Amino acid sequence: MNSLIGRIPVLDVRPLVDCGRRPAKAVVGETFQITATVFREGHDAVAANVVLTDPAGHPGPFTPMRELAPGTDRWGAEVTPTAEGRWTYFVEAWGDPIATWRHTAGIKIPAGIDTALVLAEGAALHERAADGVPKGEGREAVLAVVDALRDQRRSPEDRLAAALGTEAVEALAAHPLRELVTASRPLPLLVERERALFGSWYEMFPRSEGARVENGRLVSGTFRTAAERLPAIAAMGFDVVYLPPIHPIGTTHRKGPNNTLTAGPDDVGVPWAIGSPEGGHDAVHPDLGTIEDFDAFVERARELRLEVALDFALQCSPDHPWVTKRPAWFHHRADGTIAYAENPPKKYQDIYPIAFDKDMRGIVRETLRVLRHWMAHGVRIFRVDNPHTKPVVFWEKVIGAINKTDPDVIFLAEAFTRPAMMHTLGAIGFQQSYTYFTWRNTKQELTEYLTELSGDAAACMRPNFFVNTPDILHAYLQHGGRPAFEARAILAATMSPTWGVYAGYELCENTPVREGSEEYLDSEKYQLRPRDWESAEREGRTIAPLITTLNRIRRRNAALRQLRSVHFHHADNDAVIAYSKRAGSNIVLTVVNLDPRHTHEATVSLDMPELGLDWHETVPVRDELTGETYHWGRANYVRLEPGVTPAHILVLRPSPPIGGSPTS
Repeated sequence: MNSLIGRIPVLDVRPLVDCGRRPAKAVVGETFQITATVFREGHDAVAANVVLTDPAGHPGPFTPMRELAPGTDRWGAEVTPTAEGRWTYFVEAWGDPIATWRHTAGIKIPAGIDTALVLAEGAALHERAADGVPKGEGREAVLAVVDALRDQRRSPEDRLAAALGTEAVEALAAHPLRELVTASRPLPLLVERERALFGSWYEMFPRSEGARVENGRLVSGTFRTAAERLPAIAAMGFDVVYLPPIHPIGTTHRKGPNNTLTAGPDDVGVPWAIGSPEGGHDAVHPDLGTIEDFDAFVERARELRLEVALDFALQCSPDHPWVTKRPAWFHHRADGTIAYAENPPKKYQDIYPIAFDKDMRGIVRETLRVLRHWMAHGVRIFRVDNPHTKPVVFWEKVIGAINKTDPDVIFLAEAFTRPAMMHTLGAIGFQQSYTYFTWRNTKQELTEYLTELSGDAAACMRPNFFVNTPDILHAYLQHGGRPAFEARAILAATMSPTWGVYAGYELCENTPVREGSEEYLDSEKYQLRPRDWESAEREGRTIAPLITTLNRIRRRNAALRQLRSVHFHHADNDAVIAYSKRAGSNIVLTVVNLDPRHTHEATVSLDMPELGLDWHETVPVRDELTGETYHWGRANYVRLEPGVTPAHILVLRPSPPIGGSPTS
């Protein structure tokens, strides 16, 4: 009978998604930790390493693991994949006879126990080990240890000291003598492009940009007028401009301003009520222009180094061509009518949901056709509306088919739903997900949520921290004024590698349709909403400069392009939160006042080893928001005033070595 456990147990290898049936996720250049439980019988030393195998099947050099906490048998190592594609990884555990001998010799030789025998055994082990050390990489040092251990003219203590010399120890760390090597099973790893993890998103309604009054009525903007807004978006440092649906909008049960059920002749309707006699999901709304105008918009964005993300909402207005051509795709009631969409207490009388189980294969086929149509017009990112209301297996088929031929295409799940569904959508293919960030406002809530997202969940679900959406204006923003908008932007931009804003956030728009509602008054979902950007800038009614600074800081600091390295530090005030991120030598420490109304003071106590520092050290830190430099150590006083100094974003700048240059 074959054993289910190896000679040296290697258990609970992580990251692990769906018991290894689905790949864990990373992006090119992302550093993450692989861990495993490794132990053996008795007291002999054990060691472990990780092996990454690239998409071409070439195993890389092994990465040594270390025990994460003494006595836990939990080992870990950080790895960084360097190319896109499907990788594998596994953990090797092995007996370490050299380490076992060093431990034994360190006890017996000082005590004078079996001295000659211990030295002879050590010489024989080092002689064997030297065979595995290449010339020029320390073999000579290891052979010198062999000679020293056999040199009876030297004292036993001197001979042991020779075996512990730095050069030989480093050579054997790089090329260890391994016995009883036991490997875990290979696990899959999907490595995607960096935008799947890192980016700054800006959501805009093209129809509002350039909207104007003609003959006494407000007329829609177009792709051409919306393109005039792109330079300002790019200047704020955004990477992605996201458009709600741009398709023809139905007229049946069209919604009016503020979600009224009766629309007037000039009301433009909700973009998510897709479809009219002018076309469906593969058409553009005539008011926005032509497909050529859309192409010009995408090209202008590309010139400004912006990617265009397009909303993909798999639902229809009652006027969509599918309703008559594909009637089996919809739920019909006993009286023959089609049920409209609901999310109690919300009702969407202008939208029909799709019945996927009536013709799953046909709906998959049509979905792929529509997606590839927009891909052919330059769209490589899709924000998927309400994916949790569709079968998971449907998305697995669709995303799997798209990414098989076009692995650079990114799907963002707009799934404000239960954790199990959100994580599963990530596991089956969605590269990103909306999150509960909007509703996490206290120190405890943020700490617990970020700890969850940066832990095991990060192997399959990547967060996108939108500070607001057309549907969500949180009470914190409604009542906190400009300081609340500043604090939430700082949190989102520094906590998550990907964050986003919906247009108007920079103007601190915060009026709800009614008290207790998260809906905007005069919501852009239901009507045109042109904004006077120039006046806002001229009069200082915008936080665009802060947003620009945040995106610049994110681009300059690799630590802020990471998710899994977040670590929280103690602050003795519940209104003050402190956390750090790390990427190699780049360390960013952020301290934020969560109270938009009051100034708060606190002592921030740093976990110095987590920052790669000794407990007694003091290092210079540069505040990226103000340009000021401070000297911080284990305990640090902060005073954070809303609207003046709402936060510190500190880059640690350890003193350079003598003769070196300061770290920039």
